[in-house]
Amino acid sequence: MTDTEDTARDSLACWPPLPLREWRATCDTLHMWTQIVGKVRLAVTPYVNHWWNVPLYVYPCGLTTSMMPYRGRAFALRFDFVSHALVLDIGDGARRAIALEARSVADFYRATTALLRDAGIDVPISTMPVEVPDPIRFEDDTVHASYDRDAVARFARVLVSVDGAFNAFRAGFIGKCSPVHFFWGSFDLCVTRFSGRRAPPRPDADRVTREAYSHEVSSVGFWPGSGDVADAAFYAYTAPEPAGLRDRPVLPAAAGYRPSLGEFVLMYDAVRLARSPSAALRAFCESTYAAGADLAHWDRAALERAGPASLQKG
Repeated sequence: MTDTEDTARDSLACWPPLPLREWRATCDTLHMWTQIVGKVRLAVTPYVNHWWNVPLYVYPCGLTTSMMPYRGRAFALRFDFVSHALVLDIGDGARRAIALEARSVADFYRATTALLRDAGIDVPISTMPVEVPDPIRFEDDTVHASYDRDAVARFARVLVSVDGAFNAFRAGFIGKCSPVHFFWGSFDLCVTRFSGRRAPPRPDADRVTREAYSHEVSSVGFWPGSGDVADAAFYAYTAPEPAGLRDRPVLPAAAGYRPSLGEFVLMYDAVRLARSPSAALRAFCESTYAAGADLAHWDRAALERAGPASLQKG
């Protein structure tokens, strides 16, 4: 096999197809499941600026809460999208799990609550979903009950690839920057850079939005698609949006500004079918950031690393 053929095969494996129309019902169900687990994390972790205590994180098999404190103990919940289980890891070495399979949100909520209580962990949460139209309380939701194992496994593979690309992009910034994290409310994976300056208050902002956008930001993310974007896509925005941003050309050529969203959008298929998906995504990250940072007069020389980082062993 030639190097070109090997690279092509790796790209197909690391960037598999993920058409939303084929797994929309599963995606909607999984969104609610992640909200249940995410609300547990919200309930037990100390508050961190910009709500950085609430997201989930990518790990090789899916999504995890990372370690959470509980009454002198520690535990973590993780979605294993390879073995298809929600796994509870406890600091004393105990491990419990429930199967990820076609089951309603109501059933998953009961099973997750029982999983925790059987381990002596009692965490009351708000059972009303957030950031979705026509929310149904978890305990009452028998509408969302789909689970396509193959689609979920491909979603996990995409998350791992995107997480790697976003972390490489993050490494070039020495100013304040978020982790690469998965917000279960909006069901997206993102990373956010900060100029270091406070932003003007947003009119009519709610408590969450007011805190999230308290400072000037440049953000890039990935989500499976929703609303006007009917398939998996990447987005990027600068907030507050500087004048002229929507008219700035960005890379790759398939990317464009969506006025209805106030964001640049690059469809996932344009990335996965590129000769180098990672390079195409990096171009999108870098060019959209540069467009916003230049127009907003960020101090880029102070915020960015000059050249690739290197570690020397003494």
